[in-house]
Amino acid sequence: MTLSPLPQVMLEPLVRAALLEDLGRAGDITTDAVVPADHRATVVLAARQPGVVAGLDLAALAFRLIDPAIEMKVARPDGSRLAAGDAIATLSGPARGLLTAERVALNFLCHLSGVATATAGIVEAVRGHKASIVCTRKTTPGLRALEKYAVRAGGGSNHRFGLDDAVLIKDNHIAIAGGVKAAIERAKANVGHLVKIEVEVDTLEQLDEVLALGVDAVLLDNMTPETLARAVEMVGGRAITEASGRVSPATARDIAASGVDLISVGWLTHSAPILDIGLDTVA
Repeated sequence: MTLSPLPQVMLEPLVRAALLEDLGRAGDITTDAVVPADHRATVVLAARQPGVVAGLDLAALAFRLIDPAIEMKVARPDGSRLAAGDAIATLSGPARGLLTAERVALNFLCHLSGVATATAGIVEAVRGHKASIVCTRKTTPGLRALEKYAVRAGGGSNHRFGLDDAVLIKDNHIAIAGGVKAAIERAKANVGHLVKIEVEVDTLEQLDEVLALGVDAVLLDNMTPETLARAVEMVGGRAITEASGRVSPATARDIAASGVDLISVGWLTHSAPILDIGLDTVA
């Protein structure tokens, strides 16, 4: 899958807001006091640990918004696998700008690279099976597009971006609607012909009821690999099968072996640890 960059118009408001938060009311008083205004420097973004890089466009934008004279040359673009010590990019320009933008650039870069790295680990765990790894809406408020981009950088795919992408009928919808049949019938009557409908089920009995009503996808929630395999057999290709719940690098392979089409993993975006990346001065 080709990794397409996000448009700059989507990135700039987020980076600008982060810089304004960091600059506070008086700017970078440490750098302005210590570093001569005319001093130039060259620095390297370097990986401190193995992983997958994501977020370089945001890092570049952070430096450029502080000082347009800063130039960045990328050695390992987003989606690249990194070894500890790898140089990711080299930046040259006014030293004050490099130091002032450093933290915001690294905040975005380390977080998104962490998401990409976590995704790559799950993708590798299910290699050889047909299941695709997908993220969820469990994202940092305001950063959903970025985190879902990082999932793609790690080799995963995206689930819904928002509540308006598709219908996903969950247990609370079913309870309030008065049952599976009522919920599905109302959904079909009230959404457009291009909108897909997915229903969450917890048991094979629920699955049987949903399949009889006809939906596009079924979310098989917190089922054992053995039950998932039975569910896939019951579906028989009539709907997309998605497994969720308790997915980790240790459990993902057994889940994928059940034959499901998708495995959704919420922690990729809400709990993935950062990838340690540093900014080292070389000149």
